[in-house]
Amino acid sequence: MSDLKRTILFDLHLELGAKMVPFAGYEMPVQYPMGVMQEHLHTRTRAGLFDVSHMGQILLRAPSGKVADAAAALETLVPVDLLGLAEGRQRYALFTNDAGGIDDDLMVANRGDHLFVVVNAACKDADEAHLRARLSDRVGITAVTDRALLALQGPLAEAALAALVPAAAAMKFMDVLVADSSCGELWISRSGYSGEDGYEISVANDRAVEFARLLLAQPGVAPIGLGARDSLRLEAGLCLYGSDLDTTTTPVEAALTWAIQKARRTGGAREGGFPGAKRILAELASGPSRLRVGLRPDGRAPMRAGTELFAAETGGAPIGSVTSGAFGPSIEGPMSMGYVAPAHAASGTAIWGEVRGKRLPATICDMPFRPTTYKR
Repeated sequence: MSDLKRTILFDLHLELGAKMVPFAGYEMPVQYPMGVMQEHLHTRTRAGLFDVSHMGQILLRAPSGKVADAAAALETLVPVDLLGLAEGRQRYALFTNDAGGIDDDLMVANRGDHLFVVVNAACKDADEAHLRARLSDRVGITAVTDRALLALQGPLAEAALAALVPAAAAMKFMDVLVADSSCGELWISRSGYSGEDGYEISVANDRAVEFARLLLAQPGVAPIGLGARDSLRLEAGLCLYGSDLDTTTTPVEAALTWAIQKARRTGGAREGGFPGAKRILAELASGPSRLRVGLRPDGRAPMRAGTELFAAETGGAPIGSVTSGAFGPSIEGPMSMGYVAPAHAASGTAIWGEVRGKRLPATICDMPFRPTTYKR
């Protein structure tokens, strides 16, 4: 792993007994001594602290100093209503390509006079290059390289962060806040990737270890690795870019139509105007050729990524495949998501997955597999 990057919290991970693995070009903690299953359950019942500093943080500022100008520029790259995003609020967005596929998914926050964007680690260099190639004549683009990013998730997250930043307690899901603290200025959003209430917090690199230790000293907070992060997000029905979303998958196929607001749809105030709009708007009107669905395999064995799906126990061509699958500790059973033809996408439909040459039964189901607990 000598060529891999390290986050500012690397030494703290080792101190805490983490097992490190390669992920998105970084050495990252996959688990701590508690183990993946107990880390998952700890996050669901108490609070987990995740290092997500490998993700990209980018600031977009218009020369006019008006956030609306930055939002209008970014709207040319995403099928999302950003001009309607209120100050102090964050919204999920998608970079689409000319074929209607998804180049990355991201978060966009309105911070009053500029936008704060968080992108996936594996895509961050390409995303920055994409922004510079398409928007540099309209906005200033600053990659933030001197700040760590932590995620604090779970039912005790509010109490833990509010002990250090009292104003965090009043935030609602997808609110954003810039707050002073004993560890300097914090950029906080009430959001996350676990299905639990919680926060993502950007903190200066030179204060990040101190801040992480303060959070870990709060009642019920424990360090959590990538293993539990994956099972938590899958129980919440959340997509992983590169697995459930990619450059060939449209937002409509991915069942992310909720992220395309009325203003950007056919007949809306700013209809289209984003890459791939022709295909995406056509699929919104007429439906896609495949759909992302949840499925619950019978028994205890997960159907993992790559498992082919069939409409019958014998014969027939595949109707789709699994893109993510794991055992869900909170639901005490296996869970998968994947893509199937629309005729087989209705909740309750019986299908079969081919595992080691044998077709095993599963049932299409609604997601999330476990209800989310966001503070609305």
